[in-house]
Amino acid sequence: MNTSFAGANPGAAPRIWAVGALCRAVADALGARFNPVAVRGEVSGFSRAASGHCYFSLKDEAGQLRCAMFRRVAQLADFNPREGDLVEVRGRLTVYEARGDLQLVVESIARAGQGALFEQFLRLKERLQTEGLFDAGRKRALPAMPRGIGLVTSLGAAALQDVLTALARRAPHLPVWLAPAPVQGAGAPAELIRSLQKLYLLAAASQGPEADLALENRPAIDTILLVRGGGSIEDLWAFNDEQLARTIAASPVPVVVGVGHETDFTIADFVADLRAPTPTAAAELVSLPRDQLLADLRQQHERVLRALQARLDREAQRLDGAQQRLGRPSARLAGQQRLLAQLEQRLTHGAVLSRERAQARLNRLADRLARTPAAPLARERDRLQRLQAAWPRAVAQALAAPAERLARAGLRLSLLDPQLVLARGYAWLGDAAGQPLTRAAQAHPGQPLTAQLADGTLDVTVERVHAGENRSRHPPTAGRRHLD
Repeated sequence: MNTSFAGANPGAAPRIWAVGALCRAVADALGARFNPVAVRGEVSGFSRAASGHCYFSLKDEAGQLRCAMFRRVAQLADFNPREGDLVEVRGRLTVYEARGDLQLVVESIARAGQGALFEQFLRLKERLQTEGLFDAGRKRALPAMPRGIGLVTSLGAAALQDVLTALARRAPHLPVWLAPAPVQGAGAPAELIRSLQKLYLLAAASQGPEADLALENRPAIDTILLVRGGGSIEDLWAFNDEQLARTIAASPVPVVVGVGHETDFTIADFVADLRAPTPTAAAELVSLPRDQLLADLRQQHERVLRALQARLDREAQRLDGAQQRLGRPSARLAGQQRLLAQLEQRLTHGAVLSRERAQARLNRLADRLARTPAAPLARERDRLQRLQAAWPRAVAQALAAPAERLARAGLRLSLLDPQLVLARGYAWLGDAAGQPLTRAAQAHPGQPLTAQLADGTLDVTVERVHAGENRSRHPPTAGRRHLD
């Protein structure tokens, strides 16, 4: 666009511009002269509006330039600009008509001088992601109650004090095993790998089948922290090392990485089992507060006590029910005697009935023989003889099974006979009402009792009660009686 300004014709009167028109004309002239433009400078006064648009100034020692970065461009940025960041922006120069300010509308933004490093970061990230090192399925959960923490960081780093302070505050009982290593510089990745591998050896030993036997002489490590404070991309570049990433993935225990600030991301963050935004947050993720652990322990203790009490109550009810079903031995014996008498009566009646039926059948056959001619009579006589020969065996076989059942019932009945127990030297104790005493706690001193022996009864009086005490380690032998 060709725009003419006052002064183009020295002899003519200057053109009178409307303010908005002049701003637009200046913007068009700047765009035609400079756009697109790339600028390097230091971020100053960065702010993000509720709409998502970002506003800041780029400055250097000679001047400053207002910038506007709209939401769609801000969403595509791979970092959040902060005060003092040195950046390179590309965009369009224009004039903000409402204030008449010169401004740069940003179309892309990058950290100054870091394009090559960032491209290298993206390539490694894509390759490791394709191999599956970042997959959520290979991430391991942190132990709820770790026995020990392995820590890798620099001895001079503020992150070390941050982690130790957080752990001392939340879990002072938790031992920490430090494997120091430099966290930046050319040799940092190799040192970090070496420190991690030292902790891996200790962690593997504490995870093996003989781990419990080795705890007295070896540290128990089941979580490892890899931390450092914030810094530039160059400062954090050691944590973008490929071999370090693969070493983290090969850890025998979960690894938590807390590098830089919340907006900083490294390859180590992606491959770790868990990323923490800061070193302090990493320490908090692996340590439950001691008060919470004690509260959980008390809760579990109460649950165990309630479960035991409920079990005792159920068993007591079962015991009471069994005692009620058992009743008095004499009553059960009487019931068995009645059953035996019934079986005996049924057996006798069955034998008599079988004999009467067989006799009636023989009588019918005899009557039929008396009315039968000679030839059939001979056959029937032979049949009768065979029946007469087989009848005793049939009757004996019919009576054998009931007789055997009767014998077994008699044997069971004899085993329930209380007299056999009394004959071995035991006594049955009953109170004045004739109720049996089965426990010492049912008696009291001075109480009269009746002791039933094999050959008679004794009237005795309780002198002392030894509740819960077994006065004899062996059952009494025949002929020896103990009455307290």
